[in-house]
Amino acid sequence: MPDNSREYTAAQASPRTPWLETLRVYLEPASLRMLALGFSAGLPLLLVLGTLSFRLREAGINRSTIGYLSWVGLAYGFKWLWAPLVDHMPIPLLTRLLGRRRSWLLLAQGLVTAGLVGMALTDPHQALGPIVGCALAVAFGSATQDIALDAFRIESAHTDRQAALAAAYMSGYRLAMIWAGAGVLWIAARAQDAATIGQAVAQDAAAHQNGAWRVAYLAMAASMAVGWVTVLFSHEPAPMQRPPVKNAVQWIQDVLLGPFTDFFQRYGWYAMLILALIAMYRISDVVLGVMAYPFYVDQGFSKDEVAAVSKIYGVFMTLAGAFAGGVLTLRLGVMRTLMLGALLSASTNLLYVWLAGRGHDLSALITVVSIDNLAGGIASSAFIAYLSSLTNVRYSATQYALFSSVMLLLPKFVAGFSGRYVDTFGYAQFFSVAALLGLPVLVLIWLVSRFEKTDGA
Repeated sequence: MPDNSREYTAAQASPRTPWLETLRVYLEPASLRMLALGFSAGLPLLLVLGTLSFRLREAGINRSTIGYLSWVGLAYGFKWLWAPLVDHMPIPLLTRLLGRRRSWLLLAQGLVTAGLVGMALTDPHQALGPIVGCALAVAFGSATQDIALDAFRIESAHTDRQAALAAAYMSGYRLAMIWAGAGVLWIAARAQDAATIGQAVAQDAAAHQNGAWRVAYLAMAASMAVGWVTVLFSHEPAPMQRPPVKNAVQWIQDVLLGPFTDFFQRYGWYAMLILALIAMYRISDVVLGVMAYPFYVDQGFSKDEVAAVSKIYGVFMTLAGAFAGGVLTLRLGVMRTLMLGALLSASTNLLYVWLAGRGHDLSALITVVSIDNLAGGIASSAFIAYLSSLTNVRYSATQYALFSSVMLLLPKFVAGFSGRYVDTFGYAQFFSVAALLGLPVLVLIWLVSRFEKTDGA
């Protein structure tokens, strides 16, 4: 029998609650902290995936290779392996000074910063190995930051505030993606222009291009200071009181196996249905996203155009969707908003089929990216709230890491073949298949909702 003590449904939200009072939750201190920490979490992702794909494609790297290199993102899919350490293991000196959650956050942010500096100083024209190694370090540090940050968020507020915290987190996350998407492209474009001023002919265009990316990635590394400052000035959540561990066997049972056995004991066979839903929910968007930036390059869009449209118009629409998703979750409940988000995410991906036939059409790009990102914001906000509702606060870091890892593992693996698929069948068919991948998600949400109603949830 599932334990739904942490589930937040529409029945718990009074329909008589005024809208203004509902929206005021976004001004609470916990929400504002999540806004800043969300920025720190969102900054690395594009720099090792989307923006890196743009950089590599501009450098002449073929689409199949770019697709396979997206497997760097699998670090996020395996973070549950070291999540128990983040959940339990203290860091010498830092944990005593800052507490368990904040010390791990600061350590992870330091690794991300170092990796970004390394990516800035490497040149994909000469060799891919060094930049891939640095990207792996960024992804590992970013995944570790996510583990600690998810636990920090879950432990910082009651379940009825989790949707709002998720929306605030996503807002910061998406603001960082504007900076790591539009900002990095804008900086690289300006630096590249400056490198060629006064020269009739660029002597080494590739060197100037990489020098521009060096400046841009160093700026991104410096931007991680937002996370450091927020962690240092935040309060450590009250630690969970755990019984003392007497021996190695008990440590393995409680720390390593406890989070997983707890989940399956609470949900029984229904746990497999939940995990299937988690594994499939974002597959449509993740698979499409790997080829989005190579697609923009191949359609003839410049750095400035992609920066303005994809990472400004699009991200603000995602923010609007995130806030809408948070409010809809409070008013309608998690599952209904989850279904709406899944339906919108899959259907809006079909707009890219239309865009593929338009060529270099800036207004069409604005329309497609804006609508698609609005749908993605609604889906993501509801999904984060749903994952949070499944955790036992005693194992918050490890269980949430398990859920978010399952969420990414299958989509990232499938996405690795996206470049080969595009090379074989073209962009239009690829976007159609990406949209169709969202159909099983609708069935899974219906099954999960049906089981909850039958079970009395």
